[in-house]
Amino acid sequence: MKTLASLQADLAHHSLFAELNDLHRVRLFMESHVWAVWDFMSLLKRLQRDITCVDVPWKPSIYSPAMVRFINQIVVGEESDVDEEGTPISHFQLYLAAMKEVGADTAPIEAFLDDFNLTRLPAHAREFTAQTLQTALHGDTVEVAASFFYGREKAIPSMFQGMVDVLKASKVSCPKLMYYLERHIHVDGEEHGPLSEHCLTELCGNDVAKLQLAEQAGLSALRARMKFWNGTLATLENGSHVAL
Repeated sequence: MKTLASLQADLAHHSLFAELNDLHRVRLFMESHVWAVWDFMSLLKRLQRDITCVDVPWKPSIYSPAMVRFINQIVVGEESDVDEEGTPISHFQLYLAAMKEVGADTAPIEAFLDDFNLTRLPAHAREFTAQTLQTALHGDTVEVAASFFYGREKAIPSMFQGMVDVLKASKVSCPKLMYYLERHIHVDGEEHGPLSEHCLTELCGNDVAKLQLAEQAGLSALRARMKFWNGTLATLENGSHVAL
């Protein structure tokens, strides 16, 4: 059975990244990947709701001030970072801008934001996003934190570095996408990854049951990402969207 480390390594070297060698394939990739960019925020917002206080009247969190700070720092970085010109922007909005720059179709995701109808998604993206939302809406806080850390913040820097390497070597012109990817390599690798790991560690402590729950949630998130990348690769190989 694959371990967390072996699945992380497999994702870091997925054959999908080598396919990002021309603008047409970059467009197709982004039209799939945007769903994972969007659903990421539901995991983070669930953690913010559970660990900080977003209720009125306000009351102090049951968790340590350090942990509350960790989550709020990540939220600020993801929901109100800056673009390449220093203008405040969310990472999701930055990704949409990058899609528009290369001519990728943003109509499906923009329409989805009006009704949250999952049938708008390609099948491989729909399965991935549905699992993310199931975790964000109904998972235990430990499961959410583990999915966020193992499936996102720890995995993203190495995956995105593989994309950047191919884009640079192929001289694909996509400056906003490059900024988005390199920004995540830096922020997630040096800041958000360690912060989310601290949160998961504090949530679990030395509780064996919680540690096992975190491991299983992490494995599930990584397997889902692998399946999502496989479906995205099929889209690129077909040269168009896979069947809905």
